[in-house]
Parts: sequence; C-alpha cells; structure tokens
Amino acid sequence: MRSNNVLGFIFAGTLDEKIPELSASRTMASVPIGGKYRLIDFVLSNMSNSGINNVGIVAKSNFLSLMDHVGSGSAYDLSKRRSNLTILPPYGGKTFSNYVETIYNMHGYIENSREEYILISPSNVVTNFDYNSVFDFHSKNNADITLIYKHGVVPSGYDRPLTIDVDENGRVKQIFIKPEKGDEKVNQFYGSVLIKKDLLMDEIRTSLSLNQLDIKRIIQKSIEKYNVYAYENTGYCAAISSINDYFEFNMDLMKKEVRDELFNPKRPIFTKVRDDAPSKYGLTSSVKNSIIAQGCVIDGEVENCVLSKGVYVGEGAKISNCIVMQDTKIGCNTNLNYVIIDKDVTIKDGRSLMGFDSYPIYIAKKSVV
Repeated sequence: MRSNNVLGFIFAGTLDEKIPELSASRTMASVPIGGKYRLIDFVLSNMSNSGINNVGIVAKSNFLSLMDHVGSGSAYDLSKRRSNLTILPPYGGKTFSNYVETIYNMHGYIENSREEYILISPSNVVTNFDYNSVFDFHSKNNADITLIYKHGVVPSGYDRPLTIDVDENGRVKQIFIKPEKGDEKVNQFYGSVLIKKDLLMDEIRTSLSLNQLDIKRIIQKSIEKYNVYAYENTGYCAAISSINDYFEFNMDLMKKEVRDELFNPKRPIFTKVRDDAPSKYGLTSSVKNSIIAQGCVIDGEVENCVLSKGVYVGEGAKISNCIVMQDTKIGCNTNLNYVIIDKDVTIKDGRSLMGFDSYPIYIAKKSVV
C-alpha cells in the first residue's frame, strides 16, 4: 500500500468536554502542550512523516485558533502541488454530536478525494508513530479494517473505552465496550483506524438507515463481517482525556527518555514557528529541570516547569511544577506550585497559589490574579 493512497482524517474536537477548562476558547486539537507545540502537531507530523499528502481536519467548534495555527499546512509540508490540508468546519448551522453523522456529512470531501484508503485519527493522542508499518501490516494480512491500539491502563477520562482481544497474528477476536478492568492493563483502541473509503461509507450509510449512531457498536459488530486486525503502538503514547492527563504528560516531558522518543530527529514534530528572541536569564534567576521556550525573561526561580513563549517571571518569584502558557506575566515575590496558567494571564506581585499533583489549579486565559 502506498502512503500517498491514504487520506488522513482527523477529528479536532476529540473529548473536548473532558477538559472544559482548556477547551473553553479552543478545540482539543489546538490545546498548547510542551511549551511550543499544540496537540494537532503530533498527529499531523506523524501523517506527513509517513508520506500522507492529503489531510482533512474536522472542526466542531472554537476552531479559530486551530485555523491560525495550522494555516495552509506549510509547516507540515502539506501545501505543495500534490499535498493538501483542509479544515472541515460545521456548515448549515449544524455541529454533529456523533461520528456517524459527521462522517456521513463529510461524504462529499471523502468520496471526491483521489485516495483509496482513509486513516481516521483522534487529536488527543500524543505519540511519534510511523504509519507505514500499519500500511504494510494491513496489506500483508489482506485486512479490511486495521485498528491501532496501545497496551496499558485506560485513562480515567474515557467513559466508554473500547478494548480489544487479539490473537498471535494480530487478528481481532473480540471487542469490548466499557469493560470492568480497573487498573489492569488492556489493549485499548484509542481511535485510529485504517479502512477503505468505500467500505467506510457503505457502513456509515447502512448504520444511518438503521438509526445506529454509535460508532463503537459499529466497530464491535464489524468483526462478524470483515477481516479486522489490530496493530500495537509499542512506543510512548499519552491520551489526553482530563486535566490531570494534561498535567501528567507535561511533567513527563522532564524525562529525557520521553523527550528522546517523542522528538526523534528522524521523524520530527513540526509546528507553527513564532520568531522570538532567545530567552533571557537574569542574575537572580535559577532554573532547574524545566522546559523553557524562546522569548522568556526569567529573574526568579523555576523548577520542574514548562514555560511557553514570551513568559515573564519576576525577581523573587518561586514557581515549581507549573505549566505556563505564552505571554503570561508572573510578578515579583510570587509563589506558585502545581498550577496550570493559560495564555495572557497576569499574576500580580506577592501572590501565592498552590495545588497538588492530583489536583492542579487552573487559571483561565487573560485572567488577572
């Protein structure tokens, strides 16, 4: 299977409702992460690095920041003559509440594309993954549908997780919806699936005629009719399904082994470039085990933090275990611990805020504290 025969199809609003704090003014795909990236950067980069030239992003709501970030797709090498990045916003005043209706109402875009296959992916999964291995696996096994899964504990934010049981050859034997597994490790299907376009649209139309709008039930029943296989993502993989997941992933980036795997120079993660001066560190500054983007001015103490572009930390300030988004100003003699601070926030001098690792405090965009 040639990678340029696969259409990329990304749902930008995956689990928006699970992080209402961060998705109040943006969609899941454009949530800032890791200091200089957005969640969409990972899935778009994975598709581009795998040779997928045509990608559509289904936007549900609050997609202005998403459009501003991805632009024409040039940052991801998707704006060339034979490449294309398309934002697919709601139309006719409708925002569809389920995947079945959404895919059906995008049938014109899907069916008019030149590719034979479609790779559907969520936007809330952070991983560096080569889809070419999935394409080869799909062709080798003559599969009709290939699901991509991760073996591990299901994140708490998933209300109805879909888990699978596979044989030694990767063929799916059973699919479970919301199994009672607790903290047991399972094979979780996190939303990425490779399928022929014609087969997908046939199933979608049949489901609509039967008023079956639950995409998970459709996938569950597919093993009775088709050759359904599953391919394991054995690398680092984080699914953002709650504010705690978001906080934990950013803290994971302090680990060198996680950074080395996610930011593999052979499969780079692309993003929109913002030209800033290098960060400045004053005589009174102290920075330990932190990720600092460009354009910051630091005169205080920073430890175990992720700071986005243009952040200012005043003299005498002590911030630890915090995520600070771009252009935020933190005043002098402040004390912050386990705090997530959105964009353009002002923390005045002398303020103290403290959360906990299992309950970080969130400060909304453009707030003044």
